[in-house]
Amino acid sequence: MYTYIMAHIENKLFYVGVTNNIRQRTFDHKNATFGTHTGKYNVKQLVWYEVHDSPKTAIRREKKIKKWKREWKINLIEEMNPEWRDLSEGWNFEGYVTSKEKFENN
Repeated sequence: MYTYIMAHIENKLFYVGVTNNIRQRTFDHKNATFGTHTGKYNVKQLVWYEVHDSPKTAIRREKKIKKWKREWKINLIEEMNPEWRDLSEGWNFEGYVTSKEKFENN
């Protein structure tokens, strides 16, 4: 399980989430439509994540980070990723379809 932060780097807008498949979830964010939070605000760069042993731990961490002040989130990101790189850069998404498309086709 993963707790992660997606960001719009120029505006420092954040989305904090949890997933069991960081690659699929990142692909979903990158292909989000305007009707979603991440699509509307272009929050599509994976800037931070951590791995957890259980869903319960990951969810607890997500809820905690969501309550944090903006400055604390920035500090957390910069500890792992001081240059604010997209950590999914170089990931091969060939053959991926969004979770929404998978759901709609089943």
